[in-house]
Amino acid sequence: MEIHDYTWLFVVGMIFSILDAYGIGANDVANSFSTSVASKSLTLAQACCIAIFTEFFGALLLGSGTSETIRGKIIDLENFAGQPELLMLAMVCAVVGSSLWVIFATRNGWPVSTTHAIVGAIIGVGISAFGVDSVDWGYGGVAKIVTSWFVSPVAAGVVASIIYLVTKYMVLEKSNSFERGLRAIPLYFGMTIFICFIYLFYKAPGFKDLTQNSVGLVWGLTSGITVLVMLFCWFFIAPWFRRTIREDEYLRWYHVFVTPFIGPRQTRAERNLELNERNEKVAECDVVEESLPNGPWSKLKNFVLNGVRQDVVTCKGERLQKIHDAADRYDDDTEYMYSFIQVITASMASFAHGSNDVANAVGPLSTIYYVWSTATVDVSGKTPVPLWILAMGGVFIDIGLITYGYNIMRTLGNKITYHSPSRGFSMELGSCLTVLTASQIGLPVSTTHCITGATTAVGLCNGSAKTINWRMIAWCFFSWILTLPCAGLVAGLLFAFAAYAPKLVLTPV
Repeated sequence: MEIHDYTWLFVVGMIFSILDAYGIGANDVANSFSTSVASKSLTLAQACCIAIFTEFFGALLLGSGTSETIRGKIIDLENFAGQPELLMLAMVCAVVGSSLWVIFATRNGWPVSTTHAIVGAIIGVGISAFGVDSVDWGYGGVAKIVTSWFVSPVAAGVVASIIYLVTKYMVLEKSNSFERGLRAIPLYFGMTIFICFIYLFYKAPGFKDLTQNSVGLVWGLTSGITVLVMLFCWFFIAPWFRRTIREDEYLRWYHVFVTPFIGPRQTRAERNLELNERNEKVAECDVVEESLPNGPWSKLKNFVLNGVRQDVVTCKGERLQKIHDAADRYDDDTEYMYSFIQVITASMASFAHGSNDVANAVGPLSTIYYVWSTATVDVSGKTPVPLWILAMGGVFIDIGLITYGYNIMRTLGNKITYHSPSRGFSMELGSCLTVLTASQIGLPVSTTHCITGATTAVGLCNGSAKTINWRMIAWCFFSWILTLPCAGLVAGLLFAFAAYAPKLVLTPV
C-alpha cells in the first residue's frame, strides 16, 4: 500500500463516522440533559444551547485519551501490520455497524450504549478477520471495558444516592429547608467547580506539562478558583436566591452581580399587574393582522428547530402518574433553588460526555486517517488523535442532539422515575463524576449506564420500589444486551463480504 491509497475508504469512513457522531448526539447526549429537562430546570431549547458548547469543548479538550482505548486496545493491531489497507477496511466496517445500529435504536426510542456499539463492532470485524484469538479479551482490552459496564452504573448510583441522601436529610426534610439550602449552595457550587477544574487540568492536552511538573500549582489554582466561587455564591448568589424566591422580588439573572448593592425592587405580583394593565391598553388599539411567513426560509427554520420544539416533559399514562405520585415532594422554593445548581451539573455532565463518548466516533476514524496518510499501522494504538477529528466529532454530536435528541429524552426523563431539581442535581453529579473519573484513567464507560444507575438509585432513595418504572428499566437493559451482538454482527458480516469476496482482475488482451 502507498500513501493516500484507498482514498474511497477514507471518505466512506469519514461519512459514517459523522453519522456515528450524529447518532451519539441524538442518543447519548440525552443522558446529560434528560434529568434537567424532565425536572423543568431547563427547557429542551436551553439544554441544546448549552450542549452546543459543553459537548464540543469536552470532545476537543479531553476526548483523546479514551479514543486510544477504543481504537487500539480491543483487537491486536499487529495482525494488520503487513496489510494496512485491511485495517482501514476493518475500521470502516466497524463504524458502519456502530452508526447504523445507533441510528436504528434512536429511531425506536431505545437508549442504547454507543460504547457498546463501537466495541461490539470492532470485536465483530476482529473475529471476522483473524478469528477469536485476534481480540484482546484480557483486562487490557475487552475485559476492562466489560467490567466498566457493571461497575459504572453501580458506582454512579452509589455516588448519586449519597449526594441525594445528604441533601434530603440535611436540607429537604428540615422545617427551615430554604435557609439550610441557602447555606449549602456555596458548598455545592464549590464542589462542582473543584471537580471540574481538577479534571480539566489533568486531561486537557495544553496542561500536560503543568500537571507533571507543578502539581502543587495545579491544586493551588483549583483551590483558589473554588474559594472564589464559594465566596461569590455566599455574597451574591445566595442573596439573589433569597430576594427572587422567598421575597418574590422581580430581579433578572444579570442582577446577581449587583444584588448586594441595589435596594428593594417591585415584587413579581406588582410587575405582572403592571404588565397586564399595559397589555390591556395595547389591546384597545387597532391591530393589523399579519399572515404567518410561509416561504422557503420559514420552512427551513421550522425544519431545523423542530427538534427543540418537541414536548419531552409531559407525563402520559395512569401507570406513570402512580409512579410519580409515590415519590416524596418537598418545598417548592427549596427545589427551585436547586434548579440553578442542576444547570451547572448538567453542563458538567455534558462536558464529561463529550470527553468520553467522542472516542466512539473518532477512534476508528483516527486509525483510518493514520493508515491513509502514512500507509503504516501503529501497533501501539496510541497515535495522537488530530484536533480536527475531535472537533468534527463534537460538531456532529451537537447537530444530532439539536435535531433528534428529543426522542431519547422522552425515554430517560420522567418515564423512569419522578424528577425534581434536587434529585436531578444528584443524578447528574453522581453520573458525571463517574464518567470524568473513567475518562481520566482511559476507561470508556457507558454514560447511558451511569445516568440510568444514578436515576434508579436516587429513585429508590424515596424508600419504595414503587417509585421506579421497572418495566422501562428492563427495556433499557434489554436494548443494552442487543447492542453489542447486533453491531458486531453487522460489522463482521460487512467485513467478511468485502474482504473475502472474489476479486475482479483485468488481464490485458
